[in-house]
Amino acid sequence: MSHKNTHNLLIAEIGSVHDGSFGNAIKLIHLAKNCGANAVKFQYHISEAETTINAPSPNYFQNETRWNYFKRISFSTDQWKILYNEARKLNLKFIVSPFSNDASINLKKTGIDIFKIASGEITNLPMLEKISKFKKPVIISTGMSTWQEITDAIKIFKKNISDLTVMQCSSKYPCAEEDVGLNIINEIKKKYNCKVGFSDHTIGYAASISAAALGAECIEKHLTFHNDMYGSDSLNAMEPHQFKILSKEIYSTWKMISNPVNKDNISKYKSMRNIFQKSIFLKNNININNKITFEDLDFKKPGNGISANKYRDVINKRAKKNLFKNHMLKKADFK
Repeated sequence: MSHKNTHNLLIAEIGSVHDGSFGNAIKLIHLAKNCGANAVKFQYHISEAETTINAPSPNYFQNETRWNYFKRISFSTDQWKILYNEARKLNLKFIVSPFSNDASINLKKTGIDIFKIASGEITNLPMLEKISKFKKPVIISTGMSTWQEITDAIKIFKKNISDLTVMQCSSKYPCAEEDVGLNIINEIKKKYNCKVGFSDHTIGYAASISAAALGAECIEKHLTFHNDMYGSDSLNAMEPHQFKILSKEIYSTWKMISNPVNKDNISKYKSMRNIFQKSIFLKNNININNKITFEDLDFKKPGNGISANKYRDVINKRAKKNLFKNHMLKKADFK
């Protein structure tokens, strides 16, 4: 699937949908490409570095702890290198969210195009400071953050990097329409003078398309093989046929935005104007030297004569010659 506006990012959030299967992770990268994404995003978890064994889990972890889950689905250093290279071969940006300093350092070694700061990590300033020193592009997600927390994080990155995107996000799965917060997109632009994006946790297309129309240059949406797959991401993710529709609509929206229209340039509509607009015709016969009155005028298609909106310029003009009913008036008809 080809597309324009490649400076904008449509991110297929793979997250942990692979459920620890390296083969599925590779397949998901290819699926993202086929569905129209120009970037893929993974999550890099190291249990020992990011959580205690007994830390509480969200309700979708019923049969295993997050500690065990992160251990089970983790990839080796060599596998992360392969994932990075596979994405690059497909001309996809490779984006990863690290959840610890160790994960950040490993990603710097194995290969990464953009660091993504997950919503829950925005207050992890030590990790943010570490990542900022790598001088890689960064995307910050703000799903559970206050303005002050966002500001503190941005200050860290703006010291060292110029390529920073701040994403409006609401950390609810799924996110209800009234919690999307599209208004925040313009507020981010005004406050921080940086690129703005949108991480979409809703069910459906409207939120992402609306965000793109409001100026979001980066859209992220979860992608899965099937909603019935196990794990934290699949239930509320898009299946391939849905993601293909989304990508088409997002790229169309970005194309519209990048091609502003001058309403006074009507060159493209010349033939349509002739077909659909009205010209000034005569309703009555007019003898030479007689004045034309409003009662003498009629307004009909086609529109390639004197436009109906110029009728006042015609009234009280004297005819140069005899003019007949249903004649399309021309400037040459008047004295």
